[in-house]
Amino acid sequence: MQYFVKVAKKQHVTQASEELHVAQSAVSRQIRQLEQELGVTLFVQKGRNLQITPVGKLFLTRIEGILGELDRAVVEVQEFLDPTRGEIRIGFPHSLGIALLPTVVAKFRKIYPEVKFRLRQGTYAHLIRDILEGEIDLSFISPFPESHNYVSGELLLVEELFGILPENHELAGEEIIRLEQLKEEQFVMFSDAYSLRSIVLQACKKAGFVPKIGFEGEETDTIRGLVAAGMGVSLMPEMALKEMSQLQPVKVRVIEPTVTRTIGLIRRKNEKLSPVVEAFREFLLEYFKNEGKKEV
Repeated sequence: MQYFVKVAKKQHVTQASEELHVAQSAVSRQIRQLEQELGVTLFVQKGRNLQITPVGKLFLTRIEGILGELDRAVVEVQEFLDPTRGEIRIGFPHSLGIALLPTVVAKFRKIYPEVKFRLRQGTYAHLIRDILEGEIDLSFISPFPESHNYVSGELLLVEELFGILPENHELAGEEIIRLEQLKEEQFVMFSDAYSLRSIVLQACKKAGFVPKIGFEGEETDTIRGLVAAGMGVSLMPEMALKEMSQLQPVKVRVIEPTVTRTIGLIRRKNEKLSPVVEAFREFLLEYFKNEGKKEV
C-alpha cells in the first residue's frame, strides 16, 4: 500500500524506489501483485512516467485514509504506553472547574508537559454515565459514591459549605450563624440536576425547616450574583467562593448543622487505566494528601 501511494504521488517507479530506499524491481513487483489481486490496472505508461487510472485514483483516496488511520493508531498506542505523553479524559462538576481543576492540571503539566487533557463538565448523573460509557477515564464527583456497582474510586476531601448573604443583610456582620436563622429567607438554589441542591435541602431539613426557593440556577457565578444583588441567600462550597467578582456576597460560617460535601475521584470498576491516566490519578491522590486540603 505504501509503495502504491508513493508511486501514485511521484508517477515514476525510479523516484518512488529512491524515496522508499528499496530496489526499483521490488516496487514494480509489488504494484503488479496489487493489480493482480484487485483485478484492475492502477497505472498506465505515459512516456517515461506512469499515469494513475481512474480506478487507481479511487483506490488511492481510500488507501491514504487507511494509512493515515494506521499512523494515528500507532501514535495512540505509543502514547498509551508512555506516561509522559498521551491524553487524559477527565470529567468534573461545574463548581470544581473554577479553581481546583485548572490548578491540578497546571501542576501536572509542569511534570508532564506533553500530556493532553480532554475536559468534560457535567452533573452527577452525567459524569457517572460518561464514566460507564467510556467517554472519560476519570472524574471528579460530588458527593463521592462510597458504594457503587460499576464505579470505584477514592475520597479526596470533605469541603465545608458556607452561607452567602447580601452585603446589607442583618446577619452579614456575623462570623458564625445557625442555619435555622435563615428559615424565613428566600433561597437561591441550584437546579434539580445538581447534587448541591440536595445537600442544602437535607441540611435545612435537619435544621427544622423547608427553604423557600425564589430563584434557581446552574452556574455558581449566577447564584453568587443573585445573592449579592439582594435576591436571597444560599449555601455554597468554599472553593466556589474564592474567585472575586463585581457582585460579591458576604460569606459566613454555618453551624447547627455544619454543612459539608464529599469530593472524590472515580473510574470504571476493575478496569486497568493507561499509564498516563494512572500517573495522573496517583498525582491527584498525593496532591490532596498534602497540598490540596490546604488550598480548600
